[in-house]
Amino acid sequence: MRRILKEMLSSDYQIEVVGTARNGEEAVTKALELRPDVVTMDVNMPGMDGLTALQYILLKAPCSVIMVSSLTQEGAFTTLEALELGAVDFVGKPGGTVSLGIRQLKEEIIAKVKAAARARLRPRRLERVRVLNQRPLSSRFSSGTRQYSLKVVVIGVSTGGPRTLMDILPYLPKDLPAVVLVVQHMPENFTASFAQRLDQSCQMAVKEASDGDELTPGKVLVARGGYHLKIEKNASGRLVARLSRQPANVLYVPSVNVTMQSVLEKVSPRNIIGVLLTGMGDDGADMMVKIRKQGGYTIAEAEETAVVWGMPREAYIRGGAEVIVPSYCIAEQIIKGVKKD
Repeated sequence: MRRILKEMLSSDYQIEVVGTARNGEEAVTKALELRPDVVTMDVNMPGMDGLTALQYILLKAPCSVIMVSSLTQEGAFTTLEALELGAVDFVGKPGGTVSLGIRQLKEEIIAKVKAAARARLRPRRLERVRVLNQRPLSSRFSSGTRQYSLKVVVIGVSTGGPRTLMDILPYLPKDLPAVVLVVQHMPENFTASFAQRLDQSCQMAVKEASDGDELTPGKVLVARGGYHLKIEKNASGRLVARLSRQPANVLYVPSVNVTMQSVLEKVSPRNIIGVLLTGMGDDGADMMVKIRKQGGYTIAEAEETAVVWGMPREAYIRGGAEVIVPSYCIAEQIIKGVKKD
């Protein structure tokens, strides 16, 4: 696996592979010695495992780390833990621990390494999390007689998403009169575990989207990996989630653009809040423009907190971002958008 990864990365003239390591201890030693821009590291290694090595590297020789993980339930759990600890991104090996099939991912791996070299390393906001855990879960919407119509919040995010979402979702009140749809670029076996981990930290109920889930206030639905998350009206006229493999000719499944377009077709634009966060490429940028032009409220993450300022940058350049704020201000902006008439 080391040889294959080295061959693939070295084939790109913009990448210099400065060293390889057989295990976690050697990875830490070489990171300190060579000070690379990016480390690719397997989760499963003899001796010191990937999670332990990751923490040592981030502490002693901070750089962007991309985890290489098997696409299994166990692999998903460990990878999500690595992303929470500070890994920038991950690559899923399609064939298990020793996967010659990883050659199929050559272009993806090269693109992720290049993006990781430009990525912004973010310290964990432990103090802010402690404040959240100590404060009462106060209601922002149930007091008074005013009635709020159901709003639909669509959040699109890719590289750096798991940690960035922790700056946002835990700060949304459980009585928010909105349903939140999260489209995180992530493989099929990962999103259920991801939703469960989010649910443990949030006031709103979080789950992986299932076909037929009703869109109700106070609920967060995470798009299932390998499927596009769309919405439609059921026989009773209520909005429900639909999982679809179509369109198949898009780069990401789930796709932010596909979800936003589906919401725009079924919901009044004035009841839509579009949010685009850290990530490579431009998925979601075009639909942010349409949502804004038709009267919706659009929010893009500012460069100062984005791990990779790609998707939100494209929304900004194309005129699709009404508000541009750092990640820790986005929850308040979502609440503001929900309160808008």
